[in-house]
Amino acid sequence: MIDRRHALIGLGVAAGALAVARGGPAQAAPAASKKPPRLKTGDTVGLISPASPLGDQFDMALVTDTILAMGLKPKLGAHALDRAGYLAGDDGARAADLNAMYADRDVKAVFAVRGGWGCARILPHIDWGVVSANPKLLLGYSDITALHMAFAAKAGFGTLHGPNAGGAWGRLSWDNFRAVAFDGATPAYANPVGKEDRLVQRSGRIRTLRGGKASGRLLGGNLTVLTALMGTPYLPDFEGAILFLEDVDEAEYRIDRMLTQLSLGGVLGKVAGVVFGQCTNCKASGSTLGGFTLSEVLEHHLVPLGVPVFQGLEFGHIDNQFTLPVGALAEIDADTGVLKMLEPAVS
Repeated sequence: MIDRRHALIGLGVAAGALAVARGGPAQAAPAASKKPPRLKTGDTVGLISPASPLGDQFDMALVTDTILAMGLKPKLGAHALDRAGYLAGDDGARAADLNAMYADRDVKAVFAVRGGWGCARILPHIDWGVVSANPKLLLGYSDITALHMAFAAKAGFGTLHGPNAGGAWGRLSWDNFRAVAFDGATPAYANPVGKEDRLVQRSGRIRTLRGGKASGRLLGGNLTVLTALMGTPYLPDFEGAILFLEDVDEAEYRIDRMLTQLSLGGVLGKVAGVVFGQCTNCKASGSTLGGFTLSEVLEHHLVPLGVPVFQGLEFGHIDNQFTLPVGALAEIDADTGVLKMLEPAVS
């Protein structure tokens, strides 16, 4: 991911469920009106580069081989290998690939090749009429959060926050994605038990910041990208939602700053629960003596909300991550560190 500090200077859905820890009902926005069809072996998936380009164009062979290994047929966007500075081609070309994939009846899902930066720039160029009329799974994470949130606000169907097509695709990633996208499963996401040679495991641990259960529509993604959409028409309504967040390479004070913006902008005050996933390399450089830790920053902003909150679920900038259905109804159990889907992401 490029340095978003320099690059960055709503499924308007939310829950119609009871926010248990809050002690009162949430005012629900309408749920998604339709679901994308599930994937089947032999389906064609469109590969687009809506943000940054691949480091080496020859890496696309790894991406297409990965899709073939899934039992799917890759179809490369016309501009998927373009490059314009730190973008995968100009804004109009990147948006044109997305529009074309949603208009193509042979394409059954659309996978982002990678993130980086650039998705927010193409939002005004997307043909939302074409997208809305052709529900298809959209897969990706990181900068793809801008598309997930815009689809939530304008498309009327859910998307999948999960590995980009160019990701590592370890066993956990693949098994979970297949269950959600192919089988229409409603998984209960819980971190796998660690296998370190330690008396007490450190990997896979969760931290309960405020206990309790709540349910609502699952909305969120990368904190930096989501925050950058504040004040635009591409952010959905978070009333009664289960908010999920992750980030990478952000110092604690910048996480503080972004959560402050979400609070001042009225987003945090609406949610029924919060799951904070992985924040990879989220530590200030140099001495941090006297500074706040990430967990302390989260406590400052999230515990006073009075809703269930836990930290550490395995999604974000890690090699193996869960695929989370954006916009689908979910339940959070902050005491056990479990996020359970209450409906499938696909029809």
